[in-house]
Amino acid sequence: MASSAAATDVRPSLLVVDDDSRVRTVVCWQLEAEGYVVREAADGNAAWHSIVDQRPDLVVLDLSLPGMSGLDLLRRLRDAGDETPVVVLSGRSGEGDRIVGLDLGADDYLVKPFSPGELAARVRSVLRRSGGQPVARPPTTGDPCSKLRIDPWTRDVEVDGQPVPLTAREFDLLAFLAAHPRHVFTRAQLLEQVWSSSRCWQSEATVTEHVHRLRHKLGPRYLVTVRGVGYRLEP
Repeated sequence: MASSAAATDVRPSLLVVDDDSRVRTVVCWQLEAEGYVVREAADGNAAWHSIVDQRPDLVVLDLSLPGMSGLDLLRRLRDAGDETPVVVLSGRSGEGDRIVGLDLGADDYLVKPFSPGELAARVRSVLRRSGGQPVARPPTTGDPCSKLRIDPWTRDVEVDGQPVPLTAREFDLLAFLAAHPRHVFTRAQLLEQVWSSSRCWQSEATVTEHVHRLRHKLGPRYLVTVRGVGYRLEP
């Protein structure tokens, strides 16, 4: 009985499958902000192994994947008798593509570009229909009137409803930190993840300067310096 009770306390786990790292970053950020445990996969084969190894409560699935396509992955899951709920993301807006995806067993179909908030609402709805338990958004901390909004498609950023112009690299750094709220990253890790660079040829001062610029543009409340370690984003 104790183990059963403990299981009910586990947050729903989601798997986000998309070969575009920017899409994964923003989708994961949104869903983690909703209170879910989120894993990622960049291609169909990796997604299949992730599902087999640790079955998620729901899969957010792009159709255009390298290797095994999203449709092939969905077909393989359903042929194997796996009824894990799937919300399809696709740049294919044609009615035929939607019909094929739904006929193969997708639970919902969302066309890119899409609102991350709408995706989260679709996920909640599918979890309810499938008998899963959608989680409530965790309470916000700090100023309840402050809001940071990131749009991955237009690459627009707003703070408290006001647009904030960012350079391409500033946006990439912010989006990466936002995808891992409260996680502390060293400057070397940020160089590797955001600049795709090792510290051997590019200075870590580059990260420091970009963080300084983001603080100037966003205000001081979001980007936190952890002395002697690195930086984190406080949502």
